[in-house]
Amino acid sequence: MEVGLFIVILALVAVIVILLVRPRKVELPAVEELERKLLFALASEKTVKEIQDVVAKLPYDVIQSMTRSLATRTGKLNELLATLEFTQYDRLFYLGDPIDFVGVKYGETVDFIEVKTGKFRLTEDEKKLRELIESRQVNYVPLSVAKIGVAEEVDIIEEEI
Repeated sequence: MEVGLFIVILALVAVIVILLVRPRKVELPAVEELERKLLFALASEKTVKEIQDVVAKLPYDVIQSMTRSLATRTGKLNELLATLEFTQYDRLFYLGDPIDFVGVKYGETVDFIEVKTGKFRLTEDEKKLRELIESRQVNYVPLSVAKIGVAEEVDIIEEEI
């Protein structure tokens, strides 16, 4: 029994020695990929400076146009996301300009909602509308198409084809 155990232990030691001595494949990361990442990290500060130089050379109007365009897109996205916050209303109407939304809680209130981000600056139209609302100069005006006579004023002109 001791001889059998000795043979098993000797075999295991032999396997361990063979595994330690045999050559192994060592996978190295792609040198090109590492070099590209390193160059990107090193060039980032230089690249930022180059972009700042290019922007500094652009005319003021071009920069304003780009930032206004981005601000408009961001504002529209924020208006869309804001609708998720308006779950307390029974009805929500999108107007867009000069007020973004009208929220209605039946039996309670009608709210005029303007979505703003960053610096809260109202346009002239928004300021005038806010003044009308705050001074309670808001009316409900039912309008019937028959009352303004649209149907009578439309003439159909037949053209020969």
